[in-house]
Amino acid sequence: MSEFVDTVINGGIVAFSSNAFQSSIAIKGEKIVAVGDHSTMPKAKTYIDASGKFVLPGLIDSHVHIREKPGDDWGITSKAAALAGLTTIIPFGEYKSDQKETLPESIERWKLEAGKESFVDYSLHYILSNTPYIVEGLKQAMEMGVTSYKMFMTYDHRVSDSFIANVMEIVGKNGGIVQLHAENGDVIEHLMNKSISLDKTKPTDFPATCPPWAEEEAINRGILLAKMTECPLYIVHLTTKIGLDRIIKAQLSGQQVWAETCPQYLLLDETALEKIGPFAKIGPPLRPADGLNQSALWNGLKNGYLSTIGSDHSPAPSDKKELGWDNIFRAPNGDAIPFGAPSIETLVPLIFSEGVVKRQFPIWWMSRMLSENPARIFGLYPKKGIIQPGSDADLLIIDPDSKSTITAKNHQSTTGYTPYEDWDIQGNPWMTFLRGNVLLNDGNLEQSPGFGNFISAGSPVPPIAGISH
Repeated sequence: MSEFVDTVINGGIVAFSSNAFQSSIAIKGEKIVAVGDHSTMPKAKTYIDASGKFVLPGLIDSHVHIREKPGDDWGITSKAAALAGLTTIIPFGEYKSDQKETLPESIERWKLEAGKESFVDYSLHYILSNTPYIVEGLKQAMEMGVTSYKMFMTYDHRVSDSFIANVMEIVGKNGGIVQLHAENGDVIEHLMNKSISLDKTKPTDFPATCPPWAEEEAINRGILLAKMTECPLYIVHLTTKIGLDRIIKAQLSGQQVWAETCPQYLLLDETALEKIGPFAKIGPPLRPADGLNQSALWNGLKNGYLSTIGSDHSPAPSDKKELGWDNIFRAPNGDAIPFGAPSIETLVPLIFSEGVVKRQFPIWWMSRMLSENPARIFGLYPKKGIIQPGSDADLLIIDPDSKSTITAKNHQSTTGYTPYEDWDIQGNPWMTFLRGNVLLNDGNLEQSPGFGNFISAGSPVPPIAGISH
């Protein structure tokens, strides 16, 4: 039996880095051991017929917020990810600053919880707030396999430019990457207070307090800080054409600046605030319905200036969202109306439906955006993100002909809503493999909580870009 491999997948169109064609894949243990024509495959204990389907490397959602209990915690979020066709997630860890918790202590706490509950493999980013003591643990945290750090230039988490520069110096020197939520916080705070004073507090009043130029200005500042400190930079959830133009300029100069966008900025616009009100309050806000920004983002994805698509899964509770109908900024008790929406369960079907089916982007483009490039940028490549011998046997098999309709009642999220309610989609996950084991099989999970492993991250590798026609 020693010459047998565990599994051979036959008949599917396999999406590699820059092309897609019918190929077979052999799996032994947790690894891919052979890729090629069916006639060249070793004998297997199990054969999977993927005829008429696409086979992609295991998909990665690299922008995930996990909540504490009760809510969309590790168990709920990772189960949702697994059912949605993902095999790896990279959520944002948060340390307990009120307890002076260090980064190494927080990483161990998060790994302990995830180790018990996660259905999928995971790595970690960390959000750094304006707590100077936290920087002391950065080098040790990076040695522990957490090499990606996010800072907010706006909202309650916002930090100063000097704090950003200090973190960039350390992270860049030690082979990591810095992420920025790029909006000018002082401008947004001023415009929000002005809007409140004028009694402009309806959901439709929200976008005007976060204008597109506030994003572009902060992106420009972040790029200059990254250049000064020689630190790779990743701009999260890009929403605007002018922001993209500034990123392209930096990329053409040779600077390591990469960016993601999200389905909500590609497919929705500010009219959603008229329809679902505070449930469409996300940050940065949805942009105007003229299509200018949406078209620029799609073109950025097509031409490779945008490297990834993340969900920005941020499942704010419905009861707290609901309070924003009368005042989109503050609840009656003074608490801020939360940002965010549940989106991890809609990432894969929306990108396949809207990108591959509707806009006819090649299937290997989806492999890049949701697998190889996230793995490269966040230090998981080539363990993750690619179909080749020696890499983890993480695979997604999509049935391109299956059709369904998005509805919150079919989701795992505890929030009970989705901004894509009644959205028709084509193409659904049929089967996934995680480290050689069947994870998802025709809508059913075959693994248990705790099956997911922590993946220690290394240094970023430049993503690949562009679609050739």
